[in-house]
Amino acid sequence: MSKIFSKEEVEQASKERTLLIIEDGVYDVTNFLGDHPGGKKILIKSAGQDATDQFNKFHSPSVLKKQAAPFRIGSIGAAASTEAADAEEEEDEDTTYFGDLVPFGDPFWYQDWQSPYYKDSHRKLRSAMRKFTEKNLIPNAFAWDQAREIPAEVYKQVASAGILAGIASGSATWITEYAEGLPIPGNFPPEEWDAFHSFILIDEMCRCASGGIAYGIIGGFGIGLPPVLHFGSEELKKRIVPPCVKGDKRICLAITEPEGGSDVANLVTTAVLSDDKTHYIVNGRKKWISGGIYADYFVAAVRTGGKGMGGLSLLVVERGPGVKTTKMDCMGVWGSGTTFVEFDDVQVPVGNLLGKENKGFALIMSNFNPERIGIAVQANRFSRCLLEESIKYASKRTTFGVKLREHPVIRAKLSNMAMKIESTHAWLESVIYQSTIYDADTLTMRGGGTVALLKAQATETFEFCAREASQIFGGLSYTKGGQGEVVERLYRDVKAYTIPGGSSEIMLDIGMRQSIKIAEIMGAKL
Repeated sequence: MSKIFSKEEVEQASKERTLLIIEDGVYDVTNFLGDHPGGKKILIKSAGQDATDQFNKFHSPSVLKKQAAPFRIGSIGAAASTEAADAEEEEDEDTTYFGDLVPFGDPFWYQDWQSPYYKDSHRKLRSAMRKFTEKNLIPNAFAWDQAREIPAEVYKQVASAGILAGIASGSATWITEYAEGLPIPGNFPPEEWDAFHSFILIDEMCRCASGGIAYGIIGGFGIGLPPVLHFGSEELKKRIVPPCVKGDKRICLAITEPEGGSDVANLVTTAVLSDDKTHYIVNGRKKWISGGIYADYFVAAVRTGGKGMGGLSLLVVERGPGVKTTKMDCMGVWGSGTTFVEFDDVQVPVGNLLGKENKGFALIMSNFNPERIGIAVQANRFSRCLLEESIKYASKRTTFGVKLREHPVIRAKLSNMAMKIESTHAWLESVIYQSTIYDADTLTMRGGGTVALLKAQATETFEFCAREASQIFGGLSYTKGGQGEVVERLYRDVKAYTIPGGSSEIMLDIGMRQSIKIAEIMGAKL
């Protein structure tokens, strides 16, 4: 039970300390005076008074839950107990109207719009992930971004919640064999897991509005582990997958090199078979590797044969002698652990080969579709975060005597953001549905062009929304922290989505070129 104050008691106590009333809470900001971005005089002037209106002019409601929470010492009047307040905030996992109901702030099916894709298990997962993200990720997004690192214990916490196992399960059934002892977020039968559960898990996690968190926790893992699951030997899977999904070990994908990225067929890192044929000797460099600084395993593209795509293989390189990693300082996604990796005469057992020697190009290509869909899911939720922040701010900020949202030019910006987000989300659902019907080989062949265009659409929508949100927030989006925190951070993160996984230019070219090629094979009259 928090302490109950009368307004008179707050006013009297403020003669010795700086107490503010905001909403129904009493905050002692005496020790915060020197740190207040707006200066201490503003706080001192409001001491002992109800500062709710003044606070709401310059802060988002989330500030009370995050930055201001440590300064709260009680409530005004007959406020409800902490237990009652907590109960009031609990979400019914099957509630008809889920979330804050901000227009287009969540997918349609969250608010009683009918959909053929979702059932009770999807709603349970949605509820569990929202609680996890709001409790553990959103309050820490700013601090972790500034620290340029996500604490190791957080990664373990994510794993213990079953989230990494869900990412690894992807569009298939829950990986029960490798995730023993881990819960399914939402607590439903493992056989119900499908591609839409994976979609929801990533989408809800990305409500943290931080590409650094997304890349740092599920980036390297989400693209590094699937090749092991799909193409590794039984010995390799049993040795690597369980500790990775439980957060005891970490894995990443090492494809891109200083010499090139999208031109995968011409990568130059070499793996030469030893004279006794027991191991490969790996030499080369990899660049912009998400999570590489923390990785125990590097799923690396290496050249085991001649030039071109026919000479590539995939190897699991384990951290050890000859492996050097250096964290890179990039424009955005600061918590991602983006890394420069050097392999210097690294000995890799032949049993760490994925698939067959010199057949790695097809494996790499099959991994691109899920990677690009994952990027599109993240980018579109970040676009929603930007739209949601913009609508909330435009509903609070007053200019020329009216709320910002009353200006037609602002509504036009919000409308264009919403149209792009909803059309991209509908396309995502349509493509993800195909993975519940067709096998991976069919999707790689027939869906490659579509997924490339979808990735370009989602990331360019993200880029558009970041620009429009920044214009709506004005100078607040140019400042770290405060009301424009989300917009400023995501604006920096945008290029980590329009470039990795295939730049927009490459995606647009591949998208149409591959679609025409498949159409001709299927007998299109062009």
